[in-house]
Amino acid sequence: MKKSFFLLTILFLAACSETRKDQAEQPASPIYTLVFLDKTRSVDPNDNFVKTKYAAAIKNLVDRNIRTEGDVLEVYFIHENTSKARAMTIRSRTVKEDTEGLSPTDREAADNAYDLSIKKERQVIYNALMQKFMEPNTSASNSETNISASVPVISAALETSPDVHAYFFSDMVESMRSGRDFHSRAPQSPEQALTWAKEDAGRYASHHLNGAEVHVILPFSPNSSSRINNPNVTEYWKTFFGALGAGKVTEE
Repeated sequence: MKKSFFLLTILFLAACSETRKDQAEQPASPIYTLVFLDKTRSVDPNDNFVKTKYAAAIKNLVDRNIRTEGDVLEVYFIHENTSKARAMTIRSRTVKEDTEGLSPTDREAADNAYDLSIKKERQVIYNALMQKFMEPNTSASNSETNISASVPVISAALETSPDVHAYFFSDMVESMRSGRDFHSRAPQSPEQALTWAKEDAGRYASHHLNGAEVHVILPFSPNSSSRINNPNVTEYWKTFFGALGAGKVTEE
C-alpha cells in the first residue's frame, strides 16, 4: 500500500512538473497597442509642456508594449472621422530567442543580441510615432472631435489579441455637431457624467471592450483649473469605457 502511494505521488509530481514546463514554454499573447492622437485644435504639439509630456509617454508605451515578434502598434488620428483615420501600423520583428538549455555564455550572447535589436526597433517606432504626433492637420476634419468612434476600433483589435492597450493623447473633449459637444455643454457633476456615459455607451452595445486597458494622457499641466481640466469629463470617459467592459481605465 505504501509502495503504491509513493508511486502515485511520484507520477503526480512528474505530471505537475510537465504542466508547469508546458505553461512556461507557451508564448505570451502579442500586445496590440492602439494610439489615438488628437488632431483637432484642442492639442498643440508645438507647446513645450505638451510636447515634453507626450514624448515621455510615447517612449514609455513603446518600451512597455514592444517586446517581441508579433507585437502590433497602430496609430489613429482623432478628429471628426476617427474610425477611418488609421495613420500607421507597425508589427514588431524582433525575436526573443528561447535560451533554455543554452550554456551561460550562449545565453548571455543571445540576451545581448536581443537587447540590442529591440532597442533599435523601439527607437525606430518611437521616431515614427513622434513624427505622427507632430504632423499638422489643416483640413476641415480638425473642427470636430469624435473620441467615442474609437470603440469599434478597439473592439476589432480584441478580435485579434486579448491583450489590447489603447492610449488617448487628447483633452478628451468630445465635440460633435450630431452628438455630445462638451465645448458647448460639458457634464456639470459626477452624477450627470455617469448618466450621460451610460446612455452613450448603449449606442455601442454591439461592441465590447472586455479586458482592454485604456490610458488617457491629458495635455494639461498640474496647475490647470477645473474649468480647463474638467474632472467630470474624466469621470464620463472612465464610466463610458468601463460600461463597455474595459478592464482598466487610467489617467496619466
